[in-house]
Amino acid sequence: MQSDPRPWTLPFTTLGLPLCVVAVLACERSPDAPGGRSADEPHAVPEYTIEQFLDTTSYGGASFSPDGGKVLVHSDASGIFNLYAVPVGGGDPEQLTDSTVESVFSAGYFPADERLLYLSDEGGNELSHLWVREVDGSVRDLTPGKELRAEFYGWADDDDSFYVGTNERDPQATDVYEYSAVDYSRTMLYRNEEAYAFADVSPDGTLVALSKNVGNADNDVYVHDLASGETRLLTDVEGDVNFFPLEFAPEGRRLLMLTDLDSEYLYLVEEDLASGARETLQRPAWDVSFAGYSEGGRYLVVGVNADARTELAVIDLVEGAPVALPAVPNAEISSVTIAADESAMAFYASSSTRPSDLFVQGLPTGEPRQLTRSLSAQIDPDHLVEAEVVRFDSFDGVEIPGILYLPHAATEAAKAPALVWVHGGPGGQSRVGYNALIQYLGNHGYAIYAVNNRGSEGYGKTFMHMDDRAHGEGDLDDCVASKRMLAETGVVDPDRIGILGGSYGGYMTLAALTFRPEEFAVGVDLFGISNWHRTVQNIPPWWESFRAYLIEEMGDFDDEEYFRGISPLFHAESIVKPLMVLQGANDPRVLQIESDEIVAAARANGVFVEYLVFEDEGHGFSKKENRIEGYRAIREFLDNHLAPIGSTSTG
Repeated sequence: MQSDPRPWTLPFTTLGLPLCVVAVLACERSPDAPGGRSADEPHAVPEYTIEQFLDTTSYGGASFSPDGGKVLVHSDASGIFNLYAVPVGGGDPEQLTDSTVESVFSAGYFPADERLLYLSDEGGNELSHLWVREVDGSVRDLTPGKELRAEFYGWADDDDSFYVGTNERDPQATDVYEYSAVDYSRTMLYRNEEAYAFADVSPDGTLVALSKNVGNADNDVYVHDLASGETRLLTDVEGDVNFFPLEFAPEGRRLLMLTDLDSEYLYLVEEDLASGARETLQRPAWDVSFAGYSEGGRYLVVGVNADARTELAVIDLVEGAPVALPAVPNAEISSVTIAADESAMAFYASSSTRPSDLFVQGLPTGEPRQLTRSLSAQIDPDHLVEAEVVRFDSFDGVEIPGILYLPHAATEAAKAPALVWVHGGPGGQSRVGYNALIQYLGNHGYAIYAVNNRGSEGYGKTFMHMDDRAHGEGDLDDCVASKRMLAETGVVDPDRIGILGGSYGGYMTLAALTFRPEEFAVGVDLFGISNWHRTVQNIPPWWESFRAYLIEEMGDFDDEEYFRGISPLFHAESIVKPLMVLQGANDPRVLQIESDEIVAAARANGVFVEYLVFEDEGHGFSKKENRIEGYRAIREFLDNHLAPIGSTSTG
């Protein structure tokens, strides 16, 4: 199994859909005050520049070369994401693409030679095309055309062809094509008239697993028979129940799925396609986030979202026992890729103070070998801020979880300013892991609380649906209530707490400054929604299969009066605190006009507003030079309006 080729270039999940994502180390909650630190234990550390923080390299993707000697990754070592081959035996990565304009994300090696596939869009517009890089270094767009979006769906069982999805026929429906690995000719495998979401093709190429969203708590699974043309519903269950198809078992007669049937949490099941018998494989006390078989079927990889961190298991189905995972000091393992011959696995390990690094390990036993060292050599990891899972009781007694980062130098005598950090979504989750912006701000004296307000995923479906059609209400009051927890640390100044978020979190930032105008000292909005009616009317066409989810989550798309009521733009006269806005000009999810108009409206109040637009970015900032500019500007804005650690008043 292989991870999504796109990296998270910002610490926010995407607007619109809950995502099952991998995560990293979480510390145990202290039994004492939030933060678990004695007030008389300051620890001065040197301050690093944003250039030093972003000298750190981001890695993603993992695909073994046919001979097993290299792992293909994408990395921003060049300042923009390109492809690199990392030698398994050790040594410097070899750069394989040299893009200077558009980010390039790995889809993987060809099974029999060192040709490779990758995805790239234009300026972050999310209209990705699938490209092939030949062994001689030449490249070719396999999905040419304007206004189409392509996805790589994997290889056929015989390795003679691969599957690609594009919405070229209908912008709202992604059809599946089978491409020849020899000459790249293609045939349409499945015409997606119903705008289903694709999951997998069976190993013998006769079945396609699909899903259909019925609502934000109800998802169905279908199997389409390519020979007969019949599409069969597998999950005919009364009421709101989620079933998510993952992949066919290697012999093709069973389908791996996640479900929350009779459960608060998603668990792993497998259905026999002939008999309809359904077997529960893993049912932990948290959501199963992902699962998949190795190519030969010997190993099953399962990831569990356990309190904002990933618990990973690799199960040897031949031996009937878990593989002993390596103990990587102060880190957790995620993003496992198993080689086609099942002789080795590649994985990433990371923590809140350690960016993701790539490792390889032999299977079924073997010692791990670290292949990358991503943290800048200029930064001492002991100077970074540790994450701690902290909960508090909100305004109505609901327990709210989140991730707390306290700067080393904060004490009762030198209290820190703080930020309530709101994730994207709706339905996203802040998770414990390395984040350059959090570490940069923490290093410069800011406490961060990444709140998982009601409506966040990962804490059961009851909690997740507490904000349905009630956005900007209890979820916003959770953010306000988290200020009390921050004050109770004893090292945070309660009068110098701001709010920051991206995408849906950006909306929450604007909502806080609009609907709770005196609660936060400042707001930092990264590509947040200011006019919900316009946003839902302009969702990208390839989200059509999730329309029902969004309607149940947000409201009837045609109910303009309701959306005006929850949209900060129409209440912007209430904004009185300093505001910073960052936006990508090519964002297809939150259009630039969303930021343009709220900036103009806030400035009309005489409020200080700083506004940055990046012309070559979309929904998130992937280029290092843009992140350097944006992150530095955020800190300078906060220094001016919250004041650095030890200060007693804002500027």
